[in-house]
Amino acid sequence: MEKKPRRLLHESDDPDSSRPDSPAARQALALAGVFQAASLVDELARTGQVDPRAWETLIEATVDTNPESFEAIYGGHPNNLRRGLDTLEALVGRKQANPVVLRYGFSLLLLMNKLRTNSDMMDSLGQQLIRIQGQAEHFGTTHENVIASLGEAYQETISTFKTRIVVQGDPSLLQSRMMPERVRACLMAGIRFGLLWHQQGGRRWKLVFQRKALRRALDSLS
Repeated sequence: MEKKPRRLLHESDDPDSSRPDSPAARQALALAGVFQAASLVDELARTGQVDPRAWETLIEATVDTNPESFEAIYGGHPNNLRRGLDTLEALVGRKQANPVVLRYGFSLLLLMNKLRTNSDMMDSLGQQLIRIQGQAEHFGTTHENVIASLGEAYQETISTFKTRIVVQGDPSLLQSRMMPERVRACLMAGIRFGLLWHQQGGRRWKLVFQRKALRRALDSLS
């Protein structure tokens, strides 16, 4: 019997009027997490700084291996994913797009699909994230020990694929202390949200053929 990949993210089906109540809205929020990660990777590589709220949302989502609900993954408010939602507005043609961020985002979706079909790697990564969650509970979610562990987990799993994300930016910044780990932690967050997007029914072909549905979902989250 084929071994099913480990589910790295939990989603709740418990209905609540205050929650995203359509598959399209949930897909949009999960996809926003992917592109928020892509945006922060670009920002880190160019400036060495990130928006604290956007950063904490990504890292907290990544180390929480058993959230209470779908909404708990991103802290319960769509504005925690505002950077990613704004990038999706560019994806559907409403805002000026940053081609580097879009490239990172679509590369993350490609890598997510490779991971999703590799059950051994999914199991290994799932165990690593459980261990890192324990670190986060001890040190704090964004402590550098946690970030270093996330970066190491990414390097030992996703980075072993032939397809890799080549990050462009200021070479001196990219080589500075903890910067490689921070970038990889962001990329890991993008993978996590990519898995969530797929679990919620997200598919790449929908981004081409069902853009109106994505636009409506973005309107409902604005």
